[in-house]
Amino acid sequence: MNLQNVRLTSLDAMRGFTIAAMIMVNYPGTWDYAYPPLLHAAWNGFTPTDIIFPFFLFIVGISIALAYTKRLESGTPKKEIYRKIIIRSLKIFGVGMLLNLIPDFNFTDLRWTGVLHRIAIVFFVCAFLFLNTGWKTQAWVGGMILVVYWLAMTLIPTPGIGKVMMEPGANLAAWFDSQFLPGKKWQGTWDPEGLLSTFPAIVTGITGLLAGKLFLSEYSPNEKSNYLMVFGLFSVAFGYFWGLDFPINKNLWSSSFVLVTSGLAAWVMGAIYFLVDILDKKKGTAVGVIFGANAISVYVLADILSLIFYQLNLGGQSLNQHFVTGSTSAGLQPELASLLYALLFVAVNFIPAYILFKKNIFIKL
Repeated sequence: MNLQNVRLTSLDAMRGFTIAAMIMVNYPGTWDYAYPPLLHAAWNGFTPTDIIFPFFLFIVGISIALAYTKRLESGTPKKEIYRKIIIRSLKIFGVGMLLNLIPDFNFTDLRWTGVLHRIAIVFFVCAFLFLNTGWKTQAWVGGMILVVYWLAMTLIPTPGIGKVMMEPGANLAAWFDSQFLPGKKWQGTWDPEGLLSTFPAIVTGITGLLAGKLFLSEYSPNEKSNYLMVFGLFSVAFGYFWGLDFPINKNLWSSSFVLVTSGLAAWVMGAIYFLVDILDKKKGTAVGVIFGANAISVYVLADILSLIFYQLNLGGQSLNQHFVTGSTSAGLQPELASLLYALLFVAVNFIPAYILFKKNIFIKL
């Protein structure tokens, strides 16, 4: 199979299911009642919810490798590709800023970071890196970032404290945010999408670039699937080992977190690729493909629709509160009611995603 001319159904499906999962965990019926796997880890360690964002960045890396290889081979000048990369990065970042402003448009209390902001930065850096370096250089750059970040976080005393700290709000990354990150921080004095932690997040994208390089190689489809899954297992194992000194932590996007989550993403990608693109078992992938066709647009739409579903007051309660109250009154556990509402909200967002897909409308944010 020539992957430079054939679209990977497995990649589209994985992208879409990842976005659907992101919407599900972001919009429960109530934050007061949620199953623990659907919440982020309080600090060290990780839950299934914590792997969703790095999975998406891993997919971004693969997509860059496949898309820009095609453009280069079609003769598109690099100057033109650079221009589109810059424009797309600014658009994603700009939409992220807009979502941070909605609904109050309070510019004095504006947050300059977030999920879309980090996606924009990772996309920008990884795209330029891919276009100007080979996979070995990319691997070295990624490895060096992880090592330098590890050494900085575990050896440099936190200013103002005088010793190395790895606690919430009391660590080098949090101090760096307090000094150099303008505007509102998600956690008051620090931000999980802060400045220093963006560097290892870029490495998550780089691991996707390397996976994309594998897909573009001359290896057989079975070999590609096997190599992805083997890499995934070794990456997870090494990440856990590294975590003994630099704990697995999404808020810090620790080096061990990068290896564990990228390893899991590679393993899942290899498995889905084997089932969907090699064995041609595409049953059940349609929902993922539809969500994945306009992934970022659907994510943005979910944030906008949440203003109606979570803030519109009807009879003294919002729609989500009505649903949870009614469900629990009917005998459902609060956690189950909260999950069912989240799934309902995902289904609501599927409707415009389906309409766009059927009309062949693909919004490129």
